[in-house]
Amino acid sequence: MTDFSTITACGECCVGCTKKKDGLCPGCIEADGRVPEWAESGVCRIHACVKRHSVRFCGLCPEFPCEDLPKIISWNKDIVNHLSALRDEYLNSPENR
Repeated sequence: MTDFSTITACGECCVGCTKKKDGLCPGCIEADGRVPEWAESGVCRIHACVKRHSVRFCGLCPEFPCEDLPKIISWNKDIVNHLSALRDEYLNSPENR
């Protein structure tokens, strides 16, 4: 079962990330979306969007999947399916019923 407290806005999990372990990145959740990967823009756009929509992660947004999602999360070509599966697991977990 997934620990949803570790799932980032884009559906990733920073637990075990080498950059986080090595102190190069604080983690998206801990840094409120302000991580080195997004330093030029100030904050991760996905993290900011999730906060605007008041949801835990992108798959729970009422606008999911938005047309911009595949462009914003370009590193995961299967992002809609990934976030859909996370959403289904989250909504079907005993603590969220």
